[in-house]
Amino acid sequence: MNPIIRRRTVLAGLAGVAAAPLAGTAVAQQGNWPERPVRVIVPWPAGGSTDVLTRLVCDRLQQKLGQSFIVDNRSGAAGNIGVDVAAKSPPDGYTLGVAAVGHWSINQYLYSKLPWDIDRDFVPVSVAFELPNVAVVPVKYNPSKTLAEFIAWAKAKKGGIAYGSPGVGTTPHLSGALLASRAGYEATHVPFRGAAQTIPAMLSGDVDFALDNLASYIPQIQQGQMRALAVTSAKRFPSLPDVPTMEEAGMKDFVITSWHGYVFPVGTPKPVVEKLNGALKEIAADRSLQERFLQAGGFVVWTTPEGLAERARRERPMWQEAVRLSGAQVD
Repeated sequence: MNPIIRRRTVLAGLAGVAAAPLAGTAVAQQGNWPERPVRVIVPWPAGGSTDVLTRLVCDRLQQKLGQSFIVDNRSGAAGNIGVDVAAKSPPDGYTLGVAAVGHWSINQYLYSKLPWDIDRDFVPVSVAFELPNVAVVPVKYNPSKTLAEFIAWAKAKKGGIAYGSPGVGTTPHLSGALLASRAGYEATHVPFRGAAQTIPAMLSGDVDFALDNLASYIPQIQQGQMRALAVTSAKRFPSLPDVPTMEEAGMKDFVITSWHGYVFPVGTPKPVVEKLNGALKEIAADRSLQERFLQAGGFVVWTTPEGLAERARRERPMWQEAVRLSGAQVD
C-alpha cells in the first residue's frame, strides 16, 4: 500500500475512535439534563395568571427533576418581547419559553411583521394550561339570565352593545367579536388595560358585556354582581357547576380558551424535549396540582409535542376569521 494512503487510513480510523466517546458524552449529558438551573421565560408581568400558574408547575418540576426552574418575566408588546428572547436563546435545554395561543395562532394575523416565527424558531414541548373565558353581564343593568336571552336583548338594543376586554387582539376581544358576528347583534369593542378596569365599568353600566377570563370574574359572580351566562371551555367549570358551556347554551363550535404551551429554541436536543415532556405528563396527573389550577381559574394540561403543534394549526383559521371580523391591527 502507498505509505501516504496507509497513513491517511490510520489517521481516519483514529479520528473515528476519538469521535465515538465525544458523541457518547453528548448523549450522556442530555440524559443527565438538567445539570443546572433552567430559565423559564414568561412573556407577561409577575403576578398575572400566566406567571402564577407557571410558577406552580416550576415548583413541581424542581421536585421531580432536581434542579431549579427559575421564572424570568420579560413582558411587553403583547408578549412578543419575551417570546423573541426565548427564540434567540441558546438551544441547550436551559432556556424554556411559555408561548400563549396568541403567539401560536393569532399574532401572525395581527402584526404585519414579527421578529420570530413560532413554527420555524421553536420546538414544541407540551400544552401547559388553559384558562376558559366566561360570558358575563352586570346583574343591575341586564335582565338576561341565559345566553339566548342576552342575544335577544343585544339585538333589540338600539345602537348595539358595548363589550369590554383587556386589549386589542386579546382572546376576549376577538372571541367577543366572533360571538357578535355569529349571533347577529351589533357590538362596539371597548379596550381596557385588564379586568380590574373592565369590571368597574360594567358595574357602573358603562359596558354591557364581557367574554373575559373566568378567574377574574369569579368573585363578582359568586357575590351576585355579575351573572355568568356560559363558559367557553369544552366542559363546565367545577367551581361554577350551574353555568353551562357555550354549546349547552346554544352556541355550537365555540370552545375558545386562553391556552399556553412550553417551547424550547429550535435545535434543542430531542432527548431533552422528551424528558421534559415526560415530567410534565406526570405533573399534570397530580390531583393536588389540578386542584390548585382550578382554584386559580384554569386547567393544567398535557399533550405530546405534536399535539401542541396540531392544536395551534387547528385553531388558526378560527382566529384569522376573528381578527378579520374585529378589524384589529396592532402595528
